[in-house]
Amino acid sequence: MQIAVKYVQEQLTAQKEFPKFKAGDNVTVNYKIVEGGKERIQSFRGDVLKIQGTGATTSFTVRKISNSIGVERTFPVSSPNIDSIELNKVGKVRRAKLFYLRERSGKSARIKEKRF
Repeated sequence: MQIAVKYVQEQLTAQKEFPKFKAGDNVTVNYKIVEGGKERIQSFRGDVLKIQGTGATTSFTVRKISNSIGVERTFPVSSPNIDSIELNKVGKVRRAKLFYLRERSGKSARIKEKRF
């Protein structure tokens, strides 16, 4: 019985396929914005600071610099407003939460790109 309920629930909540990314990666998140009656897609490009939660409650925080001001935004992975996620660069970092980037600016705030 529980297996059937779980199966129906998975079918109703259609999960979009996103690329595998982790903290330190540079991603572009295209998400829907509703203004009045109009809907448009806006992109938010920045570095992933953290990924938290598991399963349906997973969320990730992206940080970008806009007009020399740091802007952070948290996105739920299972949100219907996320149109797509593009992986731009794979970062080379040694920890899972990159909160130290908040205090840094300029060259010290850069994340090295992982070479394959």
